[in-house]
Amino acid sequence: MLKYYSLILVVIGGLLIFFAFSGMKETAGEIKLPAGFVIETFAEGLGESQAYPGPNTGPRFMEFVDGTLVVSLTGQGKVVSLPDTNKDREADKTIEFLSGLNRPHGLAVYNDWIYIAEEDKVIRVKYANSGELKPVGNKEALVPLPAGGGHFTRTISIFNNSLYVSIGSSCNVCYEQDNRRAAILKCSIEGKDCELFASGLRNSVGFVFQGNELWATENGRDLLGDDLPPEEINIVREGQNYGWPICYGNKIHDTDFDKNVYIRNPCEDTEPAFIELQAHSAPLGLAFYFGNNFPEKYKGNLFVAYHGSWNRREPTGYKIVRIDTETKQVEDFATGWLKGPAVTGRPVDIVVAEDGSMLVSDDNAGKIYRIWYKG
Repeated sequence: MLKYYSLILVVIGGLLIFFAFSGMKETAGEIKLPAGFVIETFAEGLGESQAYPGPNTGPRFMEFVDGTLVVSLTGQGKVVSLPDTNKDREADKTIEFLSGLNRPHGLAVYNDWIYIAEEDKVIRVKYANSGELKPVGNKEALVPLPAGGGHFTRTISIFNNSLYVSIGSSCNVCYEQDNRRAAILKCSIEGKDCELFASGLRNSVGFVFQGNELWATENGRDLLGDDLPPEEINIVREGQNYGWPICYGNKIHDTDFDKNVYIRNPCEDTEPAFIELQAHSAPLGLAFYFGNNFPEKYKGNLFVAYHGSWNRREPTGYKIVRIDTETKQVEDFATGWLKGPAVTGRPVDIVVAEDGSMLVSDDNAGKIYRIWYKG
């Protein structure tokens, strides 16, 4: 009898954990924002909610192509478009643009080409827009990339006719055999002449150009406790080393990994973090706001999506923060996807629409939210 009741308690406990971490539906109205802001659902049904912190199948990175939002569904191997032809600020439908891809993630547009970063390569395909975005002709494979290991997302951006590619490390902390890992590459727009742009970047999932500067998020290593190492915002400059695997934060030597003894600080010649963030927050996408909808005080602020922790005793992240890059002050902007131990959403990427509203992808809830200022 005792074994019977013990079994019941185990089952009930398992069910409670399951319902706490999976299947919960987040309504836009439950998200907390500063006074005057409104959050609505722009698109939904883009993926199934998975048990935290399981593999998410929903929307990841976004890009506007001729005014139409294009989104990668990394876990589904697809890229889709979300037209809003009637301008009611909700996607009319979901249209498959390309499928059968190898974990597509980063997106970029250049002339009549859409560039897509798969795990093992960067491809591009011409598109036509006759009411609906459609691929034209065959895909072109441009840049072969190292695959496998712990980080499979690849992010891209095009700036000054060059293609930039971010590739995460193959491990939590290790010495990489391939110098393209834990780095950002710079290639020609045709995917030729690729060179190492910057190194020592464990996993810069999101990066954007502001002016002539490349700003990137950085996910630090695990297994140093709840509050180490800090996550980072870096201004990434050509030829610089940002420290990983032996340094983190403000040139702190990771003696847990690197047991060597040095005459001088081995981090002396590495670049420190520009801004340090709470450990294990998992900052991913980021965007500077220069739209015309938010109040003036928000202009020029950097908004960052925290995907949220998976290995911290007290969960952290699961929100959007705004950063004044002059004072380096970080404050919450959108919260509510984390309720105690329960997670109802995981923000991934941020883009600013032509009307000045902000779109946020959520790969856990399978949604894209629209945030705007009503006043």
